[in-house]
Amino acid sequence: MYTALYRKWRPLSFDDVISQPHITTTLKNQIQNGKTAHAYLFTGSRGTGKTTCARIFAKAVNCPNEKNGSPCLECEICRDADNFALSDIIEIDAASNNGVDDIRDLRDGAVYTPERCRYKVYIIDEVHMLTPNAFNALLKIMEEPPEYVKFILATTEVYKVPPTITSRCQRFDFRRILSEDIQKRLLFIAGEEKLSLTEEAAALIANLSDGGMRDALSLLDQCAAYSDMIDSDTVSAAAGIAGRDSLFEMIEAAVKQQPGDALETADRLYSMSKDMSRLCTELTDMFRDLMLIKVSPKNLSLIACMPGEKERLKMIAEQISLDDIMYKLTVLQDCSARMSKALSKRIELEMCLIKLCTPRPVPVYKAAPEKITEQTAKATAVNMLSSRQTAVPPESSNEPQPAVDMKTLKASDFKPLLEWTEILDTLKELSPSLSGALADSRAFVHKNIMLIDTKNRFFLKLFKTEDNSSKLREAIARVMGKPYVVRARCSAAAEEEKKAEGLIEKAVNSGIDTAVE
Repeated sequence: MYTALYRKWRPLSFDDVISQPHITTTLKNQIQNGKTAHAYLFTGSRGTGKTTCARIFAKAVNCPNEKNGSPCLECEICRDADNFALSDIIEIDAASNNGVDDIRDLRDGAVYTPERCRYKVYIIDEVHMLTPNAFNALLKIMEEPPEYVKFILATTEVYKVPPTITSRCQRFDFRRILSEDIQKRLLFIAGEEKLSLTEEAAALIANLSDGGMRDALSLLDQCAAYSDMIDSDTVSAAAGIAGRDSLFEMIEAAVKQQPGDALETADRLYSMSKDMSRLCTELTDMFRDLMLIKVSPKNLSLIACMPGEKERLKMIAEQISLDDIMYKLTVLQDCSARMSKALSKRIELEMCLIKLCTPRPVPVYKAAPEKITEQTAKATAVNMLSSRQTAVPPESSNEPQPAVDMKTLKASDFKPLLEWTEILDTLKELSPSLSGALADSRAFVHKNIMLIDTKNRFFLKLFKTEDNSSKLREAIARVMGKPYVVRARCSAAAEEEKKAEGLIEKAVNSGIDTAVE
């Protein structure tokens, strides 16, 4: 019967484990010196070797002929462990055995001594899936376990494991496997399996696997079934992703502002049943590469592109500014976030591509009916700085502290905020009601202080709540790139108050009784 590559080529000793030397060296030294702990916690993303190292450790501590901390792989203990025929090594899937009764069974079985081995080793995979009661039951046996019992807990979500459990374990954090290591391993396995795998295809599989060796081997298995000759085109077809040339076509269309070309490429990929969400992710990765080239052109080690693509990316990076790259990355990330809820991922991506291929919109300041001049800005700032109508967010907010004393500010310090329209557009996505309440409003800035002038007094009530004030600050931070101290007032209320004061003064001077509504 055919065995999947990720199972056939699972490491059997610590020497075969790649990209985790900080873990394998420590475990080998502990075993060699006889100073192993009673409980371990292995955490990391999928496919990084957590369960594999747990199995190797369980063999090594029980192997009568261990060599430098690694199992010999030749004795009956090692062979039976590799064939899952050793009763003293117990693997438990916490995803399907997460109840308190399952852990009670474990606790009851732990009191019995091992049948053939020195230690009885319990490997609990995805331990974060246990219920609170199950964790409490596990805690009882982990507090004072028998000398012959060891626990290895593996999880991808360590933050869900109670501190009472983690504090009783030696914790090892598994890193994502380096793309270079995955590529070398794939080429080695392909040679052993008589598969024709190009280096470019191996590099592409390594990038797609996102640091997981199991994902890489599964994709290699899929490619081998797709074609005898495994090149980058084979990988793209088998994985359902866009070819590299298609991605470059869309990137170049975005830089040259040619939305028609980008949409044609997207239509061709859609007709080939390519995943639109995955396409959005791939475009994001390529713009990330462009960003890194602009920021650090002399150090390209962080770039995750294919070998030979760096020069092409450098040429594209020369044609676009860093600000435009950052803007396009934001557009792509927003598109990716909306795709999970979109009725049509294709339409969502097409809208995204049109934004990518058109110039970044220049904010148009929506002024009040009168023309905003420097004098108007100063007058408004004076009123806002002295106005009793200023609304201040709750003290519990995370609002930044001003760099200067508010009392020392002058009206001449403040300038009209040209990005205010863009901030309102961003706020509309976070809170439509708050954005609507700011219609016909305007804003002024000085350093990290922003003054908002609105004619809708209802906005002040909305602004005083922590949720609304935090959403406004988030919209401001997204557009401006940093947080601001925000103050607001209702100019309409101030005008009514001034008008009322004038009527009273007139009534007093004329000696006529006047009722002010």
